[in-house]
Amino acid sequence: MKKIRVGIFGATGMVGQELLKVLEKRNFPIAFLRLYASERSVGRELETFLGKIIVENADNADYTELDLAFYAIGGGWPEENAPKAIKAGCVVIDNSSTFRYDEEVPLIIPEVNPEAIGNSLLIANPNCTTAIAAIPLWEIYKKYGLKKVIISTYQAASGAGAEAMKELEIETRRVLNGEPAGHKAFVYPIPFNLIPQIDKFQDNAYTKEEMKVVWEMRKIFNNPNIPISCTCVRIPIVRAHSESIVVETEKIINPEEAREIFSNTKGIIVKDDIKNIIYPMPLTASEKYDVEVGRIRQNLIFGDHGLEFFVSGDQILKGAALNAVQIGEIVLKQRFIK
Repeated sequence: MKKIRVGIFGATGMVGQELLKVLEKRNFPIAFLRLYASERSVGRELETFLGKIIVENADNADYTELDLAFYAIGGGWPEENAPKAIKAGCVVIDNSSTFRYDEEVPLIIPEVNPEAIGNSLLIANPNCTTAIAAIPLWEIYKKYGLKKVIISTYQAASGAGAEAMKELEIETRRVLNGEPAGHKAFVYPIPFNLIPQIDKFQDNAYTKEEMKVVWEMRKIFNNPNIPISCTCVRIPIVRAHSESIVVETEKIINPEEAREIFSNTKGIIVKDDIKNIIYPMPLTASEKYDVEVGRIRQNLIFGDHGLEFFVSGDQILKGAALNAVQIGEIVLKQRFIK
């Protein structure tokens, strides 16, 4: 198999580190690997599955030396730097939100819309909440159609970054020691609490995180008219997001048939055995590639045109690093393997 030249931008961060692990586990064919980060990390030596690699300055990368670049840097950085990569013919897979809503940039979940990649040199990775919900929803959409989608999320601290994970641990210890909890990464203390706000509120009183699910799901499904509503809540767990999903379908749907479809869907593992108290949980979904789906039942409001289910998925993996590498594997087959 042809090996290609790969760069990870933001290699010292949480998603960058997870990208390294996924590339190793999936035996991604790398001719050589270069690691990039901000100026403060330049010169650091990172231990990788390909040996020790010195971190370089992301701003000074020479894209003519790369075939594929994974971006794990947010802010305005991708918008400024992606054009340099494209000009050099380097494919960019961007984990930030920078290009997700650009009509010219494909937003990809490999189990759903791989064909949308086309010949694009710039590919966007979806929001983690969207990625976890999209795989089971896509299977329902294809067979039964979707008239309404209502989602409530239970999102881990890791979705807010490494500092948020540290804050959860440190402030929880403070509370257990009888001290008041503080907060910097979150708008309120997170230990023994939940916060029904993720990202900034929009003019319609939904948060941007909630609207991301709406905007992105419609783009990925190539249907701007799917009625979707979402409430996103931060909860005090370290890793893996969960979501309660209610759908009204255009065609009659039943839990048994849906359970069978999910069981045969790549990227899903069914955890749905209430007699034995088995259902999706962050505890079992953390550090796993597949999204867990369970609590599959007929919805009481929509009847035989409605389904309700619960999902848990590792948002650092399927919501970021794993999805990006899966996109990379498609690009590899399309462009580098003849």
